[in-house]
Amino acid sequence: MAVMKMKEPKGIMDSGKYIRYTPEQVEALERVYNECPKPSSIRRQQLLREYPLLANIEPRQIKVWFQNRRCREKQRKETSRLQSVNSSLTAMNKIIMEENERLTKHNTQLALDNQYLRQQLQQQTGASDREPKTTSSRRYNNNEVVAADRSPDSEVTGGMPQQHITATTAAPQIARDSSHAGLLAIAEETLAEFLAKATGTAVDWIHMPGMKPGPDSVGTAAISHGSTSVAARAWGLVGLEPSKVAEILKDRPSWHRECRRLEVLRAFSTPNGGTVELVYTQMYAPTTLAAGRDFWTIRYTSFLEDGLVICERSLNGIHGGPSNKQSGSDFVRAEMLPSGYLIRPYEGGMCSIHIVDHMELESWKVLEVLRPLYESSSVLAQKMTLAALRYLRRLVYESSVERGAQQIAAWRGVSRRIARGFNEAVNCFTDDGWSTLVTDGVEDVTVAINTNPTASSIGGQLASADRLYAVGGGVLCAKASMLLQNVPPATLIRFLREHRSEWADCNITDSSLRHGMARGANAFIGQYPVPLIHSSEEEEFLEVVKLEGHTTGQNGVILPRETVLLQLCSGNDDNAVGACAQLVFAPVDAAVSDDVPLLPSGFRVIPLDSGLDGRTLDLASSLEGGAEGGRFAEEPSCHLRSVLTMAFQFLFEAHNRDDVAASARQYVRNVMVSVQSVALALASFRLGPRVGPRNVEALLLAQQILRSYKANFGLDLTESDPGSTDAFWHHKDAILCCTWKTIPEFIFANRAGLEMLDTTWNDLHGLPWDKTLDDNGRKSSASDFAQIIQQGFAELPAGIRISSKGRPAAYERVIAWKVLDEENNAQFIAYMFMNWSFLG
Repeated sequence: MAVMKMKEPKGIMDSGKYIRYTPEQVEALERVYNECPKPSSIRRQQLLREYPLLANIEPRQIKVWFQNRRCREKQRKETSRLQSVNSSLTAMNKIIMEENERLTKHNTQLALDNQYLRQQLQQQTGASDREPKTTSSRRYNNNEVVAADRSPDSEVTGGMPQQHITATTAAPQIARDSSHAGLLAIAEETLAEFLAKATGTAVDWIHMPGMKPGPDSVGTAAISHGSTSVAARAWGLVGLEPSKVAEILKDRPSWHRECRRLEVLRAFSTPNGGTVELVYTQMYAPTTLAAGRDFWTIRYTSFLEDGLVICERSLNGIHGGPSNKQSGSDFVRAEMLPSGYLIRPYEGGMCSIHIVDHMELESWKVLEVLRPLYESSSVLAQKMTLAALRYLRRLVYESSVERGAQQIAAWRGVSRRIARGFNEAVNCFTDDGWSTLVTDGVEDVTVAINTNPTASSIGGQLASADRLYAVGGGVLCAKASMLLQNVPPATLIRFLREHRSEWADCNITDSSLRHGMARGANAFIGQYPVPLIHSSEEEEFLEVVKLEGHTTGQNGVILPRETVLLQLCSGNDDNAVGACAQLVFAPVDAAVSDDVPLLPSGFRVIPLDSGLDGRTLDLASSLEGGAEGGRFAEEPSCHLRSVLTMAFQFLFEAHNRDDVAASARQYVRNVMVSVQSVALALASFRLGPRVGPRNVEALLLAQQILRSYKANFGLDLTESDPGSTDAFWHHKDAILCCTWKTIPEFIFANRAGLEMLDTTWNDLHGLPWDKTLDDNGRKSSASDFAQIIQQGFAELPAGIRISSKGRPAAYERVIAWKVLDEENNAQFIAYMFMNWSFLG
């Protein structure tokens, strides 16, 4: 007999049935969802009370609705992401097909040129055999070779040497008047030559060393090979409209950290809807040992069938540009060969960008040791070409952030001000009001003063300049540069950031040095990172650093003092070929706004041996312990050279200018000595030992061990080479370090210590302390610890230690001591086992 289900009264719903919500109910639920996507059970009960129209729906059904709504939102986002990925892959596939077609055409042309040259060579050989004594043997020339094909793709590869390429691409120096017609003719030539470089073979491109391939990379980059000038090419995809991309890229000072000024002095429209502009550009010098570069260029914006082009090249003096005398002695006039941007739209709001930067930077006008900075295409690619792509990707990321986008953009603006202020301090341009003081007879430190700072020189607005100094005072900058050997820039910058006490001068007590770095007894109390960008291509972050210490008040009273710094750290990738690393900081008040002046100080380390342009970079090698004795992968045998530039800014008043200048000189000299010692230690640590940890933390521990030994015993642990970490690693006695917790743990060992324990560095931390003790050692362990902690050091009798493999190692005696940090706080205990050997 069939059982019929009775019809339920209207308004009552079975919880097991599908609920059909009315538009009013959906609107109410959506309103709550926007405020709280995942309401609690209490909030759902409250929801039923607040909205009477939901009264006929059970709380469990409300919960199901929110679950389904979150699921639909997740699916929508995933669908949108997949559509974006699909659009990107489609665009990339199209570009790769175009590149493949170009290379195929280029390969065919090379084959034809090669066949033509063979024929010419055979004809010459035959003529030579027939007339061996004549001097009228006809030789082929470049004009004949080029005549075989005048297409842009074969213009440079059809038998012409690379030196001739540079001369050919430097054609803008031909004499033409500055009328609209003459400038438009130069603009059209610039467009043709730029496109030949961007999509053709007008430059011999090779892959950029060190670029990490993959979908998350910033793009594909290439550099010129075998050219006397420097050139870089890159392409990538960004989720912006072409017009927006063009607007951003034309505003070079907004994204290029080394661009000081860009001014359009003249502009006119072209019949095809484009724009021709005459542009004057100034670039900062990266170090105190060189002058800045400036350019006088023509910039042509034009529309093509498949996109938008912005191309640029240098003009000569007859076109009315600023002369070198007008721009001052702070700059050297450089030449920009045809360069620019090719922007093509794609579906889904995407566009592809081809970027070409090609320059002649007058490297012969700088010191010979600095010429690699001006002759390396890798350096140009990192500073300009890839920087443009990174900036565009950063803007795309910020626009995709649902919450905090405005805050991220604000912090990015602060970081740009800090970087610009540090560049101003390094350069100290005369048109900003800077003048150099007479030296004290030693040329290692340069001191410049500014009694009337401009907005750019103080990193803020002129309206608040009076907050910096009293009437008659101003800003003083002490700066210096030094050459370093065998220290990767990123490694040194990381050490300077993480261990400020190793270089900050603790002997400066003059209160006139008010730039936030007069350390005194300052103690580092915290760092709070503020992310600026989430990408693997450019590790840069801004953080707030608080330092606490003391200052001397009236009547000698010691007063507490807290200093807050905004600190910008960039260039943390050791594998980024040609990239510099820098640590820049500026003291700030509690609130930071656009009109708050900033006085940045800090360090910049620039690699000089960036001649990896013709080599590949092994990205798979890493500094990790091996299976045999903890050995590490071998590093390149080439010696790394770099130049370190430091600049510190101080405030002064009219009555104490000379005192502040003298103190600033001494301060920078002390910092130079400290940084030099750190660099030497890092270099010896990097090149010397082949066993043990090779990182900044391990080096710091080694230095603390050596320092504490001398403080306790009055002797150097490495007498033959005092303070050398290299000698420390190769010391004949086994040195082991442990904490004094309830259960002691190994934290450090030199080579002999690892050998005595039959372990590697990676396995040392997992080796139990008590497993290395025999019965007598376990009985005396507690009393030994107490004696060392109470006295600070101890001499222990002979004994036996058990290795990780169970082998007993006998020693004649042990010297133990407490290891202290810079603030004299006990860190751990070090044991030195003397004259040890395995038994049996």
